[in-house]
Amino acid sequence: MFGTFATAGSLPASASDSPSTTKAPASAGLLSAMQRDLGLSKTQAVARIAAEKTATAAEPKARRAAGASYGGSWFDAPSGKLTVGVTRDASSTTLRAVRAAGATVHTVTHSARQLAATQARLEKLSAPAGVSSWHADPKAGSVVVSVVTGQREDNDVERFLARAHEAGPVTVEETSSAPTTFAAGTVGGDPYYTGNVRCSIGFSVYGGFVTAGHCGQAGAGVSGWDRSYIGNFQGSSFPGNDYAWVNVGSGWWTVPVVLGWGTVSDQLVRGSAVAPVGASICRSGSTSHWHCGTVQAHNETVNYSQGPVHQMTKTSACAEPGDSGGSFISGDQAQGVTSGGWGNCSTGGQTWFQPVNEILNRYGLTLHTA
Repeated sequence: MFGTFATAGSLPASASDSPSTTKAPASAGLLSAMQRDLGLSKTQAVARIAAEKTATAAEPKARRAAGASYGGSWFDAPSGKLTVGVTRDASSTTLRAVRAAGATVHTVTHSARQLAATQARLEKLSAPAGVSSWHADPKAGSVVVSVVTGQREDNDVERFLARAHEAGPVTVEETSSAPTTFAAGTVGGDPYYTGNVRCSIGFSVYGGFVTAGHCGQAGAGVSGWDRSYIGNFQGSSFPGNDYAWVNVGSGWWTVPVVLGWGTVSDQLVRGSAVAPVGASICRSGSTSHWHCGTVQAHNETVNYSQGPVHQMTKTSACAEPGDSGGSFISGDQAQGVTSGGWGNCSTGGQTWFQPVNEILNRYGLTLHTA
């Protein structure tokens, strides 16, 4: 959705000068977007990024320490700490080990394995259009199924929910709209086209970039902001997944940068450590540019009209048509590529992204980092 590369001899009008190599906590643009969208002061935004970085680093250690009693984890913004759910049967030794890893302990009813098993049973069901998505929520202690407002009394939805409750611990919530993908028809001056569809570039990898699968099928040609040829979709998957990658050639090259489109400063990409639930996250795309929110759920299944897409991350950041494929980033850590959602950046909404590490692993790619 937004580019992370430029043609030889020139830069897109939306690209800024080469980013500074000084390792700041985040670009000025990212901080300003967090202030605008999360209601933070600059000091609070800087402090939150630092706390989230610490929580992200602590999460794998705390998960290992919890072992079989692990019930999920999330970032608690008020305390600035990682919280780890632990089942009631955990030993005192386990609890001490989780705390020693840098996390706060919260007692939960069901382990992450139990919730994952429930979600796996739901994946085998055929979800009707009125069912928006579902994910395991460790704080709720259940798999949360989202139903579009006004659709709960639909016969197909009722049957789905009845079978879902039989699968294990399930709660139901309402969402105002059904999710859709964020591809768009051609708009002049934007950097990434395939056929009559405009999408946004996600992250540079060595040899190309990653983006959303619904933007193009394998073999489809891709042109850049100036309509010159970039390369072709080398792999693409949608639905089921929503990821793809495009090779880069013909005078184009990759750089480890998320563009600010002249609105905010560019952001260097230094890695892809996964931000926990509750952490702040920002996204950039060729339509709505920079917007921020928080991570609301991992491993959620989204029920698009084209079919379900699995293992998505849900956020409160807004997006609009044309933003599909664009970058989600937390601090300087790549998170994923924009898939879809509902709402817009005037009235708000929710978005989902495909985690970048899954894409890298699927295609054997290496993220281009600073």
